[in-house]
Amino acid sequence: MELLKKPKKKEKLAPAPEINSKQRQYLKGLAHPLNPLVQIGREGLSEGLIEMASSELSRRELLKVKIAQNSGLEKDETANLIAEKTHAAMVQLIGKTIILYRPNPKLDKEKRIRLPK
Repeated sequence: MELLKKPKKKEKLAPAPEINSKQRQYLKGLAHPLNPLVQIGREGLSEGLIEMASSELSRRELLKVKIAQNSGLEKDETANLIAEKTHAAMVQLIGKTIILYRPNPKLDKEKRIRLPK
C-alpha cells in the first residue's frame, strides 16, 4: 500500500507593498548594519533559494541578498525577479546587494518594522 502525500499548502502572500521615498530611506537605514543572509551563486535563482528568501522575509521583514560574482546573472533582472517571486518590495539595489522588505502582520507587534507615514 502506497501512502499518498498531501501537497504542502503554499502560503498565500499579499502583493508587494508600495513604499514611498521616506519609508525607503528609513528601511535603508535599518538594513545598513545587516549582513546578507541569502547569497545567489552559480545555481542562480532556484526554487529553494526563493523559498529560503521568502521564509527569511517572513521571519525578519527586511532582508539583504548578495549576488555572487560567479552567478553570471544580470543584477537588475535578478533583483526584480526575486522581489516579484517573494512578493516583496525592492528597497535598494546597490552594487550586487539587494535589500527587500515584506511586512508580516503575524509577527509580534514588538518585532514588526513600523514604517513612517
